[in-house]
Amino acid sequence: MTTKEILDHHWDAFTTQDLDMVMEDYDEGSVVITNMGTFRGLDEIEGLFTNIFDEFSQAGSTAELEMEEIEGDTAYIVWHGETPDNHYAFCTDTFRIEDGVITMQTFAGDVQPK
Repeated sequence: MTTKEILDHHWDAFTTQDLDMVMEDYDEGSVVITNMGTFRGLDEIEGLFTNIFDEFSQAGSTAELEMEEIEGDTAYIVWHGETPDNHYAFCTDTFRIEDGVITMQTFAGDVQPK
């Protein structure tokens, strides 16, 4: 799969809070770096997304993609969202995708509690 196909798959999985689908994009060597910590391997990454989906599955939650840029095996997105708990004013993720797998991801965001 191409970088674009993996990115689209990942965004669809994220916006539908489909944990099984999102986990298809990672493997045991994957790393996700955030301001909440670094998550390595499938178990830690699954725990991260379980917590995220607990929040984004609440009624009235949204996530909207503003921009994406792809260069080779690297993808960059900007998005914003709302949940009953937080306002995600500006969020960005960068992905390195190799052989159909997200091997490295970073996240940063302006997240304000309501």
